[in-house]
Amino acid sequence: MNVQIGNVIAPVPPRTMADTGISMVMMRDILLKTMFRMNLETVSDISRVIAMPIPITQELIDLCRSQKLLEATGTLHANSGGEMGYQLADAGKARALDALAQSEYYGAMPVPLMIYREQVKRQSIRNIQMTRHQLTSAMGHLILPDSLLDHLGPAVGAGRSILMYGPPGNGKSSISNGIRDALGDKIYIPRAIEYSGQVITVYDPIVHSAAEASVDDPNSLRRSSNRFDNRYVYCERPTVITGGELSLDMLDLTYNPTARTYTASLQLKATGGVFIIDDLGRQAEPPQKIVNRWIVPLEESKDILALQSGEKFEVPFDTLVIFSTNFHPNEIFDKAALRRIFFKIKIDGPNQENFLKIFAMVAKKKKMPLDEKALVHLLKVKYPTIQNEYANYQPVFLIDQMIAICNFEGIPYQMTPDLIDRAWANMFVRDEKIIH
Repeated sequence: MNVQIGNVIAPVPPRTMADTGISMVMMRDILLKTMFRMNLETVSDISRVIAMPIPITQELIDLCRSQKLLEATGTLHANSGGEMGYQLADAGKARALDALAQSEYYGAMPVPLMIYREQVKRQSIRNIQMTRHQLTSAMGHLILPDSLLDHLGPAVGAGRSILMYGPPGNGKSSISNGIRDALGDKIYIPRAIEYSGQVITVYDPIVHSAAEASVDDPNSLRRSSNRFDNRYVYCERPTVITGGELSLDMLDLTYNPTARTYTASLQLKATGGVFIIDDLGRQAEPPQKIVNRWIVPLEESKDILALQSGEKFEVPFDTLVIFSTNFHPNEIFDKAALRRIFFKIKIDGPNQENFLKIFAMVAKKKKMPLDEKALVHLLKVKYPTIQNEYANYQPVFLIDQMIAICNFEGIPYQMTPDLIDRAWANMFVRDEKIIH
């Protein structure tokens, strides 16, 4: 029976070894490798680490004992509820070492790719119903025109690709993070997936913030009290943010030749969440080439990855991709690429009214008293020199500069025309010829 936690149907814990979808040999070898590497002895400890219910763990241990790979130690562990202890027999150690020579992976049993695909459908980013209230609540710390929210709302709700473009310093990155916060719900991330006998680790504590663990309680009468398949971690919807450092090989599986294990690509880790490509146009590869890599995933909701052997396979692509750039789209993309990006949203600088709202909000937060004379000087004297082009980053920049000056001069925080001039001088670099 499916269990629903929050808005998402949870993956059901397996009841039998067959339910796991993994071959008996692979399960046996992972069990032996885990006991060997972590020196585990009791069923409850082994169950927790291999992320299997206790009855299945016991069944695996019994199988290994029948194959003379494990033996009971004959001691009951008082601190583990009087559990029997088990240890590797000589044949078990030999088998564990042989299995480790093929792959260093041990720990949680992987989820077969076929089974994971079904879970991705159950928690798809496209199932989210995004309301104006959700979006405005998540963007509450930003001063945005209503017209921008009119465009952003449908884009996020559709779970399709978004291109945000416009002059630098106007909050494209902050808006991207606000979109992530607006998603709000939680999904299930597999610790690892299995394809063609290869294990690919997916769960990454840097990308995924765990919300809740599901643990089998050895003292429970039912002995399968966990609410969902413990091979998954219940997490906030993931967000992967990359910038100028993004290279195309980051979108492929990472193979560790020493451990003979695979790590999921960035976009596979972002499944069910948001992938933000910030500062598009600053990467080593041209933007057109980067977008070309996403054409199949964006159109067909699947990605193609390759093993070391060269074998290619499909993985689900269920990710809200946000491209953010300071360049005009026509400068960096051809029409075919632009057509495939579902929503194009221009993020402009604020008008004077919104600029003043941002300025007042930042000043209050940083405990900088507002001064009417200084503000009039800023608006009437300084901004006309740059054709009154306001940007969202400027209030923070100017106020931080004035705070730094006040701290240096040993005076209380204050705003004066003179301090505005000194802060303004650091916001731009004057065009001049430097003689080398």
